[in-house]
Amino acid sequence: MIGMEIDLTLIGMEKGMQYETIITTTDEKNIPNAAPIGVLCSGRDMILNRIFKGRHTLENIISQREFTVNITHDPELFTLSTIGNLPSDYFSNDNSIKGADAYFKCEVISLKEAVKQSDPIRKKGEAIVIKSKVTDMVIRREVKAFNRAFSCVIETLANFTRFDLVDETKKQYYLSRFTECSRVVNKVGGKEEKQAMGEIKKELIKKGYE
Repeated sequence: MIGMEIDLTLIGMEKGMQYETIITTTDEKNIPNAAPIGVLCSGRDMILNRIFKGRHTLENIISQREFTVNITHDPELFTLSTIGNLPSDYFSNDNSIKGADAYFKCEVISLKEAVKQSDPIRKKGEAIVIKSKVTDMVIRREVKAFNRAFSCVIETLANFTRFDLVDETKKQYYLSRFTECSRVVNKVGGKEEKQAMGEIKKELIKKGYE
């Protein structure tokens, strides 16, 4: 589907929530690059990214002022673009990823240095917040952008079902995972995921664990 209305809700992106995507960029020599980057939906045709300095993606975005956001659930694409770069034959002529379910083009509106004090990475002045406008969208097949808060809820529930079957050492490990998953859900999740984690926390408190 090409030349369609630009509306991020068509691929399941809701305002105020963050989604896991693969961003593709090019440098001055038109060499493509792919990297998994979280995307915060800030409107029907607006997004925000927070990218740390030293990444090729950020360097390319700053120099080219444009990039492509690819929507996929393919673990191979996420893995290859994390541990290295996608082979050149994975890229389409318009620099989208051939196997992506959908993608949209973005133009940079503003760049601003910012680091959250609550972030696990606390080096000041090393992150750039990028505000961009979606200029084109292509949906190859029905898809909903992936929000990892749901995965955190499922992991926590799996651990919870084993909680009464393990020793205290393992219980403490599960509690530490609950803490980390709660952090992620509070950061990128929606109302439903946050409510689910709240219900799990109540059950853990009943078992004597704060």
